[in-house]
Amino acid sequence: MGKVTGFMEFQRLQEASEAVEERVKHYREFVIALPDEMASRQGARCMDCGIPFCQSGCPVNNIIPDWNDLVYRNRWREAIDVLHSTNNFPEFTGRICPAPCEAACTLNINNDPVGIKSIEHAIIDKAWEEGWVKPQPPAHKTGRKVAVVGSGPAGLACAQQLARAGHEVTVFEKNDRIGGLLRYGIPDFKMEKSHIDRRMQQMQAEGVTFRPGVLVAAGDDIGTVTNLARQRIEPAQLIADFDAVVLTGGAENPRDLPVPGRQLSGVFYAMQFLPSQNRVVAGDSIDGQILATGKRVVVIGGGDTGSDCVGTSNRQGAVSVTQFEVMPQPPAAENKALTWPYWPLKLRTSSSHEEGCERDWAVTTKSFKDDGKGNVAALVCSYVDWQRDETTGQMRMVERPGSEFEVPADLVLLAMGFVSPVGMVLDSFGIDKDPRGNAKASTDGDGCYRTNVDKVFAAGDMRRGQSLVVWAIREGRQCAREVDVFLMGTSTLPR
Repeated sequence: MGKVTGFMEFQRLQEASEAVEERVKHYREFVIALPDEMASRQGARCMDCGIPFCQSGCPVNNIIPDWNDLVYRNRWREAIDVLHSTNNFPEFTGRICPAPCEAACTLNINNDPVGIKSIEHAIIDKAWEEGWVKPQPPAHKTGRKVAVVGSGPAGLACAQQLARAGHEVTVFEKNDRIGGLLRYGIPDFKMEKSHIDRRMQQMQAEGVTFRPGVLVAAGDDIGTVTNLARQRIEPAQLIADFDAVVLTGGAENPRDLPVPGRQLSGVFYAMQFLPSQNRVVAGDSIDGQILATGKRVVVIGGGDTGSDCVGTSNRQGAVSVTQFEVMPQPPAAENKALTWPYWPLKLRTSSSHEEGCERDWAVTTKSFKDDGKGNVAALVCSYVDWQRDETTGQMRMVERPGSEFEVPADLVLLAMGFVSPVGMVLDSFGIDKDPRGNAKASTDGDGCYRTNVDKVFAAGDMRRGQSLVVWAIREGRQCAREVDVFLMGTSTLPR
């Protein structure tokens, strides 16, 4: 794979980025894909390592050494065919995936790993530019109808696979535009929404029908889930009208912080803050938009969603941005001998952090202080230590004595992850849940991805809980195959 001595001759190159002082003035993507020659050189670093752990580190099982080698040899048309054979949407993963494949790269044992994500980014961007990405309509129609509820990466991948198998597929989305968290959770500066629109056009040409603004749930109160749905469809009607139904609605129930002062104005969930900016970028007019402009912003939660809040706050003109994480600060570098080829625990600094952010770890918020007018004025926090409980063996959080402190804040954003899917959707279908509140559907044995309700399947975050875009695509693809087997008795779709 690649050049036999390439990993010794060439250093890893990072993709170029627009300067911080310029990119914070807009919401466009600022990472530039590698030019062909540089991508080819990076592909040359792929070792003939014998066992490509990168493939097992990749949830969609991308055939990474093969397309690295093809890029090294400038056989780009073949490279996109290999990439598309396992991944429906490499333009999504090449931009927002954290790249567990690179952590698993054999070269990562004692060197910088192959720049797999940057090569993937270069392949798909070139493929679109050259017109190689075309609709793949089925040669024959099966006459079977499938409803996919939810249009995030799992739903889109499932729908595309089923359409290519010849089924009539309709995608229902409660929001006013297709894309799920890709559309309204990922800021445009990380992934512009034209990438979703372009795939939608391809999928429509392949026979997929999109129905945004439709909530699939029982009852009359549409507003409990979204204020954007224009129509509601009863689950019973959907089950009657379609031969199979796939639930891919994600895990959108956010983790709350039930401390004194939580009700104050100025304390919001991240997903109340981020989508409104995406809508404004899309051209919508938002009354009462939550803005960080001129405010002291505190983000609670140290993951990707928190990082997105940081980047958006800086672009809106926040006076200051502070981010707290309740877990201890990770080490600057992982212990590779201990963790490879698994995803390591180490300090990660995102592009949004580079744009301006004070970070602190092992911090818990005890309460929010009132300014006397019902608005948040400050956070009362303290430092914590994590200790192992001698009885249960579990780690527990213990407040550090005398460590209490206050942080002024005008806007607090809760970005502590998501705990489960929206309950009313699963309840409306009568779906059994696992202990975490997700749709109960096994991926082992016969009937993979099938729920307890006849004809109803579940995949993506709605089944496995909050996860990565690559896991969503994997589950959407695998679920599509199981639906195809259910409808036809056999399937030619990949596992």
